[in-house]
Amino acid sequence: MTSIVHKHPSVQLGEWKVTRVGDGFLRLDGGAMWGVVPQVLWGKLTPPAADNTIRMALSCFLAECGDLKVLIEGGVGNRWSEKHMAMYHLDRSETLRDSLAALDLTPEDITHAVASHCHWDHVGAWVEEVDRVLKPLMPNAKHFAPEAEIAQCLNPDRIRRASYRSEDLQALLDAELLVGFTGETEIVKGLTAHVLGGHSSGVSVFRLDGGNPESQGIFWADVVPTTHHIQPPYIMAYDMNVEVSFDVRSDWLQRAADGGWIGLFYHDESTPFARITKPDRRYKIESVQ
Repeated sequence: MTSIVHKHPSVQLGEWKVTRVGDGFLRLDGGAMWGVVPQVLWGKLTPPAADNTIRMALSCFLAECGDLKVLIEGGVGNRWSEKHMAMYHLDRSETLRDSLAALDLTPEDITHAVASHCHWDHVGAWVEEVDRVLKPLMPNAKHFAPEAEIAQCLNPDRIRRASYRSEDLQALLDAELLVGFTGETEIVKGLTAHVLGGHSSGVSVFRLDGGNPESQGIFWADVVPTTHHIQPPYIMAYDMNVEVSFDVRSDWLQRAADGGWIGLFYHDESTPFARITKPDRRYKIESVQ
């Protein structure tokens, strides 16, 4: 697979231009990221550091079509203590604001923002602190997230509490910028959310329809976090319902392979875009140039 030499690679899906806009990197425990997969296998795919963590990207995507500028996923943001910066090895060498600036854009230019779920590493950059007050980073954008995730984030139970920060959404609610969705919802023409569950109560994937069979895309979120997690049993220990995860992954991986969809991978350190194929019993990755 090719590495990210240029920080902002893009693909064309019909009328949609989709560009990676990164919000940095973090490291999480390799065993947790790979669940029951033995380290002798995953260690070759995602080599761990001495503390057994693996490096993962925070690759948001800017989808542009006409006047629409849609930000897919919301990064981790800058509001972290030194303790948490060290705990998660947060690398802020790139930020969402800086990534947009490299494309001659500002957060004010974004018309819509969508999140697959509301874990802190997926919506953390939706808001920023200004004079000790949390404000929407993208004040002109209508924000969308699964209803089940909004509810969990605002009132998490003891099991899920560490995955959410209610303040990430409260500023958007106060500004009346946050809209919940359920089931299958068309956010804008050509961009559809599909609530799946498994990893979390409402984790979703986003389908991009470029208007013809050769111009179809899917944002995988944490359903398939990297190009290495493409076999159905490769389920993270972070997933709340493994049985549901296996079922939805099996279904959607097959759909993507059958349709030749271009995949957008949020956590893959080196490969933000790739197709999933199935030339035999196992899935494989095909580079997208």
